[in-house]
Amino acid sequence: MNELELQELLEQVKAGNIGPDDALNSLRRLPFADLGHAKIDHHRYLRTGAPEAIYGPNKTPEQCVSIVGELLEHGSGPVLLSRASSEQITAVTEAHPNGTVVDATVIWRSAEPRPANIVVAAAGTADLPVADEACAVLQAHGITATRLTDIGVAGLHRLLAVLDELLEAEVIITVAGMEGALATAIGGLSSAPVIAVPTSVGYGAGLEGVTALLAMHASCAAGITVVGIDNGFGAAMAAMRILNHGKLS
Repeated sequence: MNELELQELLEQVKAGNIGPDDALNSLRRLPFADLGHAKIDHHRYLRTGAPEAIYGPNKTPEQCVSIVGELLEHGSGPVLLSRASSEQITAVTEAHPNGTVVDATVIWRSAEPRPANIVVAAAGTADLPVADEACAVLQAHGITATRLTDIGVAGLHRLLAVLDELLEAEVIITVAGMEGALATAIGGLSSAPVIAVPTSVGYGAGLEGVTALLAMHASCAAGITVVGIDNGFGAAMAAMRILNHGKLS
């Protein structure tokens, strides 16, 4: 339940169109609904401006079906299952049709489109699964991101070729493994908020993303925000917080 829906419910009670008992039943699932295996946080939308998302790994397909059903029936806003396995995707889309599958992400009830120029820039093709996750999460919240692919600094001319797109962006999400230098390069070119996502792509000294993570934290480009390794979801939600806080369109 979001603020608008709560206000409408209270107005309906005030007008006598909904009785107190019916209103109580609607509110009973706040702040959470206990499914036994999960406590669904229906209050999160009111607190943070975005509903709870479902993290697929280590959940059974049946648990995913149950949680999606609870959010669809009693929640507000987009319903999003991330990092889903093929078995989970099959189960949830059979139980809850109309879900949109974007790689390992499934989306129901996407938000209405909203204007925002968010760029998701991937250093290499190997970084695309993480970039795809960020784009899918933005899509669930009504944002169609501009994707820039394979613009890593090993070929600096590729980055400079898309400079216009970077300079026009309101928020930039950079996705890079190896030494993670793309975030610093873009952070030194654009005044937009830069959200850096280190990926686990890289050779031995890459340490499964730790090198990129530390390099991004140590960036000399001031003001870069860094999320966890391979966390495309977290980067997209950081961008949404910026948008929802009214700083951008």
